[in-house]
Amino acid sequence: MPERFPKQLISGYRTFAAHRLPTEQSRYNELADSGQSPEVMVIGCCDSRVSPEVIFDAGPGELFVVRNVANLVPPYAPDGEAHGVSSALEFAVQVLRIKHIVVLGHAQCGGIKALVQQPAPLSPSDFIGKWMSLLSPVVTGEPRRNGESEQDYIIRIEKKAVATSLDNLMTFPCVSIQVERGKMQLHGAYFGVSHGSLSILDRSTGEFQTVTQTLPVGYESALPHSLHGRSN
Repeated sequence: MPERFPKQLISGYRTFAAHRLPTEQSRYNELADSGQSPEVMVIGCCDSRVSPEVIFDAGPGELFVVRNVANLVPPYAPDGEAHGVSSALEFAVQVLRIKHIVVLGHAQCGGIKALVQQPAPLSPSDFIGKWMSLLSPVVTGEPRRNGESEQDYIIRIEKKAVATSLDNLMTFPCVSIQVERGKMQLHGAYFGVSHGSLSILDRSTGEFQTVTQTLPVGYESALPHSLHGRSN
């Protein structure tokens, strides 16, 4: 076995193989034989504290997950270049026929903090800065208010970023057509790292409501089973 492979990953796999795998082996066999058919795509941040599979208590095959810095969805751009998020979205919609797309934002997002504070680039290529420039119009259009702390401003931009990615999703014809036909729903969510809280965006008001509060009538029933948590 390669000596430099992280020991904690080997240990974690052995725990998985000894305890979780036996209870889910039939599910893995089914997925291997028939392929995946998740109903939900989650576009989340690559932040190690915000794992969609953990937050939504999802089992194998339940979520199709794409993660990037600050959970961004770029606008539709058929320019012949390579687009990671767009390719995953194309596969999820056109092949998997998913029914829900969830954009999952979170607190203490390093990408949003960098966008607001504008630190020096980490490298001459400034990959983070160029990626986060997708949200530059948001910062320009949502300036910091008088008396608003930087922390509160960052939280506001984190949540605004979720709404912006939802808007950008609708620039993709394959998404907008399915949404307009009532075959797909788009959702925004926000995870509070410190307390493990989850809030869901009400698109009609632009406000996030925590799942422990009363959600809009009919909203919770419209969510797929995996977003309610699974019974053990």
